[in-house]
Amino acid sequence: MEILYLLIPLSVMLVFLVGAAFWWSVAHGQFDDLEGPAHRILSDDDSVH
Repeated sequence: MEILYLLIPLSVMLVFLVGAAFWWSVAHGQFDDLEGPAHRILSDDDSVH
């Protein structure tokens, strides 16, 4: 039962850390263009000489 005094605050801190990382990634445009890199690799012209 005493382990809950450790696990509950740790899990709450983990939730806040994941939320902060997600918020940072959304604020810095990490999810703006999800399909662009997939289409660019198909149109890449690597000509072998």
